[in-house]
Amino acid sequence: MPPDDTLTIGELAERAGVTVKTVRFYSDRGLLPESGRSAGGHRRYGPEALDRLRLIRSLRGLDLPVSEVGRVLEGQDGEGPDDVLEDVITGRLRVLGPQLAAMRWREASLRLLRDCDPGERAERLRLIGALSVPPSTASMARFWRYWLPPRLPARVVSAFLDQAVPHLPDDPTPAQVWAFARLHALVSGSCSGSVRPQPAAHLPDRGYRPAVLYDGLGEAYALASAELRAGRPPRTGEALDCFVSVYAMSRGTCDTPAFRRLLGRQLAADPRIDVYWQLTAELSTPPGAPPEPNPGSAHDWLCAALNAGTERPAG
Repeated sequence: MPPDDTLTIGELAERAGVTVKTVRFYSDRGLLPESGRSAGGHRRYGPEALDRLRLIRSLRGLDLPVSEVGRVLEGQDGEGPDDVLEDVITGRLRVLGPQLAAMRWREASLRLLRDCDPGERAERLRLIGALSVPPSTASMARFWRYWLPPRLPARVVSAFLDQAVPHLPDDPTPAQVWAFARLHALVSGSCSGSVRPQPAAHLPDRGYRPAVLYDGLGEAYALASAELRAGRPPRTGEALDCFVSVYAMSRGTCDTPAFRRLLGRQLAADPRIDVYWQLTAELSTPPGAPPEPNPGSAHDWLCAALNAGTERPAG
């Protein structure tokens, strides 16, 4: 005979605020052991079953799978319960992270479509519909791998991509979703012809060594970014000297006025790349904040400084 302090399945369910079916479900899966059976074969549970059932409900309320709840309960019964629970929570957070990011991007996308002019909705829906959720920057990385000169060292490519491929906001605004959708469409378009649309100074047949060039431009862009953050107009100085020096070194020559004039002519603007950097700035800048400098805006500042310094006075 079961002891008097045991509970029937109905009594346990009532005290825990759940249904008998719920108690039976957890019991059948080994999460809620029985203390015995009545003479009529009915389940009986010890007083500790109530706390155990409440713990199960708490864990399930966090949307933990039954298998993970079992792991936590095994930890409670044995050694290191805190370690087991921490491991389970960490794993669940890894699963939820992408799901939450996808929901935030969907919400911002829906708000973008809701608030735009009806005449713009079809185009926006087409571009947004081409995105994966959560979105991926793989298309940007592919674009730059095509655009960069061939046979660059892997570490140089990696360092460039880290600067060129934007980091996506976890909680985007509709404007940031729209910037990313246009950016994705831009880099997913086919490039006409077989020649990479680069400035002449970035091409090996013009005497420059691309590996040396791309390895050194990061420092010049960092110096120019500091100038941009300070709100300074394009000017001569350390940033420009570093910029020109990198190009001169990659060509095996010296920084001279004649070289600066040559370089200014070779660094022609590429409209497609300019649009890329503009959209990247829109995507990466928090609402209400000034645009954060990126390699594109730094390059434009340096080119403007170079051209201003090589202009001949009128006479």
